Amino acid sequence: MRAAIYVGEPELSVEEVTPLEPGLGDVVVRIGASGVCHSDLSATNGTVAMPPPCILGHEGAGTVEWVGPEVSRVQVGDRVIAAFVPACGSCFFCLHGQSNLCELGNKINFLPKVTRSDGSTANAFTALGTFADQMTVHEACVVKIETDLPDEQLALIGCGVTTGVGAALNTARVEPGSSVAVIGCGGVGQAVVQGARIAGASRIIAVDPVELKRKAADQLGATDLVDPAAGDPVAQVRALTGGRGVDYAFEVIGLPETIKQAWSTARRGGSVVIIGMPRMDSQVTLGGFGLFYDEKKLLGCVYGSAQVRRDFPRFVGLVEAGRLDIAEMVSATIGLDDVNDAFRAMETGEVIRSVITHT
Repeated sequence: MRAAIYVGEPELSVEEVTPLEPGLGDVVVRIGASGVCHSDLSATNGTVAMPPPCILGHEGAGTVEWVGPEVSRVQVGDRVIAAFVPACGSCFFCLHGQSNLCELGNKINFLPKVTRSDGSTANAFTALGTFADQMTVHEACVVKIETDLPDEQLALIGCGVTTGVGAALNTARVEPGSSVAVIGCGGVGQAVVQGARIAGASRIIAVDPVELKRKAADQLGATDLVDPAAGDPVAQVRALTGGRGVDYAFEVIGLPETIKQAWSTARRGGSVVIIGMPRMDSQVTLGGFGLFYDEKKLLGCVYGSAQVRRDFPRFVGLVEAGRLDIAEMVSATIGLDDVNDAFRAMETGEVIRSVITHT
């Protein structure tokens, strides 16, 4: 099979590899489509410590081709969405309704998956590796879906949609009639905009320096658009909210300066949700008195606080009902050989999402 492998350089190496023998609890999935997410870029630029060689890709959907004898959740022929955080169902966090923090990931994330032509082995990003023709994964990493939606749309539910919509519905629990600011309107940010719209927010302010992303947010439910190049974005958001700030501020970039912007954008008593993934060595300083006096809630958000076996089918239902638009988030459909071009387009803000399809 073919796979796009991070070998320690910004450019991925697309090469022929041989899958290792699957385990008793594994499934083999033929990948139909894989979204190119900013987290994959983070694995190549040092934001995430990712030892090479590693098959990238963590946002995918496909069809089960083989199941191990201990697999009970899926069968050959099932359509599935990959979950980049497994949901084992039996660890502490799964039993406490927080499968987005499942402990199994710590045990399987760096297991070798394939053999390369030089005899070395490569692991897979978040134990998936969707930038490939197929993947061998633990059954806890896939969720069966019954739908006629194409893989190009289902793939985005595996990460961007669930992270963004989940942040609005699960983490923040946006209330009807509330005001929302979304700082960073890439793929996940667009999903936050839609999640806030689905939740019934009356004002959704999209903040991004890229015109393409502001226009996309406008199409997907934003009521106001803010260009940081036109002036202090905090001041612009406050001007739209009677000088107070928003009820819910979402940071979807992962930079200390935009995290502080989100904090300043929220009103007293509001909620600030950190979705963007900062560098592991980054630090954010907030005023101590303000933490007390403003009574704001600062919320971390991993995978949209989602319970994937509940939320994947729920989001599919929202798409089928016309309330969640994934098709509009797909800017380009490409082949595996174009993955490096997709990374460059993502860095320059030319796309919301590129999706790799496998034929």
